[in-house]
Amino acid sequence: MGATLGYVTADAELLRALHDDHAQALLSFVVGLNGGDRVKAQDVVQETLLRAWRNPQVLDGSRSPRSWLLTVARRIVIDDWRSSRRTAEVITAEVPDRGHPDATEDSLNRVVVSAALQTLSAEHRDAVVECYYRGSSVAQAAEALGIPPGTVKSRLHYGLRALRLAIEELHGELA
Repeated sequence: MGATLGYVTADAELLRALHDDHAQALLSFVVGLNGGDRVKAQDVVQETLLRAWRNPQVLDGSRSPRSWLLTVARRIVIDDWRSSRRTAEVITAEVPDRGHPDATEDSLNRVVVSAALQTLSAEHRDAVVECYYRGSSVAQAAEALGIPPGTVKSRLHYGLRALRLAIEELHGELA
């Protein structure tokens, strides 16, 4: 267990030393490569330091650590630029506008209700149309249709019930 802790501590010290010695120069270099995008540059620096931490043998002293880090960072930028996710991924600070609502469902509902209305008796259809489409009150519908208000209420009740059943039936046929 003690050897493992020593290994983790040595790795952490290596990473900290690399960061302290090279991160600022590496960030400046990558910002220039990324056209000024500091956020992407920070990601590249992080990935570069992570690769150095995973492969400490490449920093054994035979080669300059900064040279190796700059080469790795440049390759990461190039790989990212060439990859398809560069064109597919768009980072923005603002939520994009919502698209225009699709009127397909509304149109379909109008067609279904219209077809269902045709299945009602003329008396029930007239009461439903007068009250729900023309916006008449029961008293106004009674006057327009020439029937008592109680009859309008009765026809609305049975007409809406039949309309609901007809709509359910039509939706079942469309599904």
